[in-house]
Amino acid sequence: MQAMTLTAPGGLNNLTLTTLADPGKPGVGEIRVAIHATSLNYHDLLVAEGAMPTAPQRIMMADGAGVVEEVGDGVTEFRPGDNVVSCFFPQWADGRPFAQVADFTQTPGDGADGFAAEYVVRPASHFTLAPAGWSHAEAATITTSGLTAWRALAGDAALKAGDTVLALGTGGVSITALQIAKSMGARVIVTSSSDQKLAQARSLGADETINYSTTPDWGNAVRDLTHGAGADVVIEVGGPGTLAQSVNAVKIGGHIALIGVLTGHEGVIPTTLLMAKQAKIQGLIVGNRRQQQEFVNALNQTGLRPVISDRFTGLSSLADAFALQRSGGHMGKITVEW
Repeated sequence: MQAMTLTAPGGLNNLTLTTLADPGKPGVGEIRVAIHATSLNYHDLLVAEGAMPTAPQRIMMADGAGVVEEVGDGVTEFRPGDNVVSCFFPQWADGRPFAQVADFTQTPGDGADGFAAEYVVRPASHFTLAPAGWSHAEAATITTSGLTAWRALAGDAALKAGDTVLALGTGGVSITALQIAKSMGARVIVTSSSDQKLAQARSLGADETINYSTTPDWGNAVRDLTHGAGADVVIEVGGPGTLAQSVNAVKIGGHIALIGVLTGHEGVIPTTLLMAKQAKIQGLIVGNRRQQQEFVNALNQTGLRPVISDRFTGLSSLADAFALQRSGGHMGKITVEW
């Protein structure tokens, strides 16, 4: 079978279409899946560029969606023909985070082989059903960015109708957060440096938008838009370069979901303001399998579909897809299908 591997840590030029042995038949508790799509996340890009080193010949990509071809003995949750989607932390079935999800040693495409391959044989618990009627490319957006947005809003922040959500940027997590929040009856404010992307965000339901290039003090702008109250929930994907503004933007007793590190890994936190606001900063990385199942159930009920700005075809196009991701020219998700 064919797979996209990272032949040496670091560099898109080291992504290679490789012929590997077929994984064979599933064993006890396993399923064989024909993988047909993946979606790109910032974590995958860090692995591809060597910022998160992995083993040579690693099969890339945390996200994978496809069709169950065969089930092993003892598998009752799936049957041949089911459309399934992978889990980011396959070892995390339910409950609170624990030591083994504090790193990426078992995460596909990082510490373990990923889903940029024609076929995989894995334990059934490494997958959930995909939403009904979704394409494989759509389903592949759930694993990482989709589940992160769902956990941040429906789980950690306990979002309710009438709340105000501030989503930073127009990447996969933020756009999915916009969609989820609107489906739950929340008001949503979106930031971007692109007026074109802000217009697209409004077409998806954003109530207010802020261009942070022309309004660098966007924390105060959020407070103005909320009559001085601030946002109930902030989807914080920037990290140290944006966190101070997010603290300014959040309401007293509000919730900041700290998801991304796009602006770096360390910075200054306005602790006095954070204390005065009695706000919570909750760090999170994706979620567990039960949360993914709940997300899929919600998607089946709401009819939401992911925003995919760019679709690539063929495993060999993965490096080109990463190059587009690195340029920041996309909105929502980038997918690769084969």
